[in-house]
Amino acid sequence: MHHKTAHELHSLITNKEISSVELTEAVLARIDQVENKIQAYVTITKEEALKQARAADERVKKNEKITPLTGIPIAIKDNMCTRGILTTCSSKILSNYIPPYDATVVSKIKDAGAVILGKTNMDEFAMGSSTENSGIHPTHNPWNTKTVPGGSSGGSAAAVATDEAVLATGSDTGGSIRQPASFCGVVGLKPTYGRVSRYGLVAFASSLDQIGPLTKDVTDAAILMNILAGHDPKDSTSVDLPVPDFRQALADNIKKLRVGYIKELLGKGVEKEVKDAVQKAMKKLEELGAELVEISMPTFEYAVATYYLIAPAEASSNLARYDAVKYGHRSQGSKDLLTMYYNTRREGFGSEVKRRIMLGTYALSAGYYDAYYLKALKVRTLIKKDFDKAFGKCDCLISPTSPTVAFKIGEKAADPLSMYLSDIATIPVNLAGLPAISIPCGMRGGLPIGLQIIGKAFAEETVLRAAFTYEQNTDWHKQKPSL
Repeated sequence: MHHKTAHELHSLITNKEISSVELTEAVLARIDQVENKIQAYVTITKEEALKQARAADERVKKNEKITPLTGIPIAIKDNMCTRGILTTCSSKILSNYIPPYDATVVSKIKDAGAVILGKTNMDEFAMGSSTENSGIHPTHNPWNTKTVPGGSSGGSAAAVATDEAVLATGSDTGGSIRQPASFCGVVGLKPTYGRVSRYGLVAFASSLDQIGPLTKDVTDAAILMNILAGHDPKDSTSVDLPVPDFRQALADNIKKLRVGYIKELLGKGVEKEVKDAVQKAMKKLEELGAELVEISMPTFEYAVATYYLIAPAEASSNLARYDAVKYGHRSQGSKDLLTMYYNTRREGFGSEVKRRIMLGTYALSAGYYDAYYLKALKVRTLIKKDFDKAFGKCDCLISPTSPTVAFKIGEKAADPLSMYLSDIATIPVNLAGLPAISIPCGMRGGLPIGLQIIGKAFAEETVLRAAFTYEQNTDWHKQKPSL
């Protein structure tokens, strides 16, 4: 049962061929079987999950309030608040934090009758591209446990890839849904900024963060998006627009769809096998009726530098709240208030989080604000204008999700710049606030390769249609790691 997709399982549950309790027990048994090799979770809520599964079975029995998620086991990234359940952001500074409320997306998932299995591991405060920066433990890639699963939503992607969850939520600030989806061979969708509420998502960089689904196929991504999307008055950045039925977009038809391929992301720095796989995907899209257009995005050269000024600046501001007074870890035996602040933050934050706080604080400091942060905001506008120009010539854009396949654990840990460059294809999308999906499109040395499809703002339907058409005409999404 745990191998199946959410939409396949929904049919089995509603036809009473299986119960949610049986399915949940099967997934929990799978967790027991492989979790010691993968370490995708930081908290597993077995008793609560079985209680929710029994409630889902009652819903089905009475035929009331059944949704496509009723009784389906899902994992939640550990930076989304869950009432009564530890929410640590994989950080020592929040190791004892139990929120008194649910994030909006968690409330929606519960209302839909889904079964929450637990909280997945991540790079601390979502800062990283490998899940090695977790303050708890690293997560391993199920295709090769010596390699990383990507980050920061590495736990969620690995859980879906190994069938330790049917679905999962992730958050994406610079590629943190799409890059782990690429590395683990699953589907990851970053919605348009403002499409999904961020209320209850622990903030990293508020103008970039966005919650989205990690799933086994594109249909499941559309199903979960139908639950997650929508205006939320609790989030001032949430956009009040009608939410379409994303499943209606899943037509196996891209005839006359203009698909732009970004030439800068098929050049230097991209592994040959990755480039070859993306070019084969381009040919497949063309065979299926799409019209290919070459697109140049000259400002992409500055995207990583721009991101690593804006995101740390916002992180520096957001993480100032961890002061050992209101919640979280507090250093013991400090002689005065300032020493308590200093010791708490020194003990509680990991090295990557400290690095980004220092970068951001420096960029915002007097005398440097105009030279760094303000200039980065101007380049961000230029990147957005490049996208606007590109979408004048095409309906969606494609590129590799990552320039490489998954790298070895520890390979880039001592070289932050090399790690940052692994997000070169995903970062510009966050800077412009656009929707994008990563779907499997090939393999290299037993490791998956991801294809990124980028859409106009609030054009998730176009992105899903292109992804669904490609998926229906290839078999990459059917390949599973053998643990």
